Amino acid sequence: MDDWTPHRRDDGELLGWIHPAGDEWVAVDVLGRPITDSIEWLDAEAALEEHGLSWLADPWMLDGEAEHPLRVRMVEVTPDRDGSPGRIVVKIDDYGDMTRTAAQQFVLAWPIPERLRPPRPGDPDGFTL
Repeated sequence: MDDWTPHRRDDGELLGWIHPAGDEWVAVDVLGRPITDSIEWLDAEAALEEHGLSWLADPWMLDGEAEHPLRVRMVEVTPDRDGSPGRIVVKIDDYGDMTRTAAQQFVLAWPIPERLRPPRPGDPDGFTL
């Protein structure tokens, strides 16, 4: 990550990084996933701006903790920095029910592990028993 340049929104919020790839650049989101192939610098900036952060609020699926994938929501994303390992914290999706006790949380390594992924057709949706 030494050669990764942070890219921030106008309000200072980190959108991701741009790092060299030969004579071009690759845009990487806050989860550490490449979101472009090798492209020009300005195109990498535009890709991060377009990608944004709203997708972090979407439901995610966590494999390997139960018989079926667990539907989770992001609580925290902290990238590696200054020699300290980053982490991703997710919680069991409580569907915004403030009357429920605090949902179970899972702390995962950053960048995003393969077992944390967007929902796929056939995944439990929390509404189907």
